[in-house]
Amino acid sequence: MIAPLHYPLQITKAFRQSIAYLPSLLALGYFLVGLLAVVPREGFISMPGWLEFVRFNDTDTLRTLLSTLIAGMISLVVFSFSMVMSVLSQAGGQFSHKLVFGLVTERHHQWVLGNYLGTILFILMLLMVPENGGSPGTWRSLAAYLGVAMVIHCLALFVYFIHKTSQTVQVNSVVAGLHLATSRSLAKLKHRQQSPRFARVPASTPASMSASHSLHEIRSRQTGFIQNANFAKLAELAARIDGVIYLNFSPGDFTLDDFPLLYVDASTEPDPDWADEARGHMLYGEGESIQDIHVHGLTQLMEMAVKALSPGINDPGTARLCINQLTDLLRRRLNFTPCNAMLDHEDRLRVTWPAESFESLIYRVFSPILHYGHDDITIGLSLLKALKSLSLYAEGAERALLQAYAERVIGALAEAADHRLDRDFINARLNSGEHRLELPDQLGFRE
Repeated sequence: MIAPLHYPLQITKAFRQSIAYLPSLLALGYFLVGLLAVVPREGFISMPGWLEFVRFNDTDTLRTLLSTLIAGMISLVVFSFSMVMSVLSQAGGQFSHKLVFGLVTERHHQWVLGNYLGTILFILMLLMVPENGGSPGTWRSLAAYLGVAMVIHCLALFVYFIHKTSQTVQVNSVVAGLHLATSRSLAKLKHRQQSPRFARVPASTPASMSASHSLHEIRSRQTGFIQNANFAKLAELAARIDGVIYLNFSPGDFTLDDFPLLYVDASTEPDPDWADEARGHMLYGEGESIQDIHVHGLTQLMEMAVKALSPGINDPGTARLCINQLTDLLRRRLNFTPCNAMLDHEDRLRVTWPAESFESLIYRVFSPILHYGHDDITIGLSLLKALKSLSLYAEGAERALLQAYAERVIGALAEAADHRLDRDFINARLNSGEHRLELPDQLGFRE
């Protein structure tokens, strides 16, 4: 039952995450209101006599009003979204292009679009369904006034739309949004792993296992990003055949069709139905989802910093802002170690998967920034400050890793500081602030 339901559930999830989800619901609500306005005939609903003053004298006046309203709404929609696409295309040149689609699909943009489309649909229904009689009835006249109120509401939404769009593409807003989304992803991961069924085991790969293991390979049948997997269901499948599942990917990896997706350590080879059910518990998605994978949020902040350091942008201030946010996120990551295994109710190992190490994260986010900003002393000092701050929360191998990166940053600073004043400036800040690294007191002078 799970395999046939997997694809409809995937389609439903993709629709809920698309830009069409909220506008479709709002347009449906307006459509139902439109039906309520055009279906009842005069006399079907008795209206109080004191409302006679709202009736239009003739049909032409009503249709002229409605035609003017719908023409104005269409112009408003065209102008609004021409403006937002122009602003977002400019933002795509300044920030990472991955952020542009996320800005378009924000909920407040969808809300405005849904009200625009719903108002047009409502007025269009009033125009298409004729009214019996020589003059519009009270009910149809009230519906026309409701259309006027909807247009006025859309004008207010237009002002709100301009305000939110201008805020959306501000650097501080974009960086803060990425930081908040990644923080929530980290908190969700930490909370989920509080379950006693999650555990940390030594990393193992099928190639490193002994020949005594009875490994059975299961290959994928589609291409895409595997955002996550239902580890609890996979553990139940493994318990059913009294085996262990070794996932051959990290959540968020891009896998190909016919890729060795997982290996099963069991005495008997799983049947095709079992393999299909296991594949059905892999959650595919489009692009990089920060809500599911915190690593994507870190890499997008890094990409923003690298983009800001490019010669075409030349904005080291944005790069330093991204480094500050990355420092806080890496500090949150140091508070816990992600689990890489799930146990059954009898504490027996059932599922393992590769987990992103802290070393990999540091290399992924700091090395590109250092590479593209090695000539900028302020960027090097910002990275050094970040490493010193992280050393206050790191122990053992993680602190040794931070020490090695700090030495690499200091080496880059020494190469970039050609002038005595530059070296004096750096020397005054090498050991400043709280940290637990072993750093030199000065770079030395080069005549």
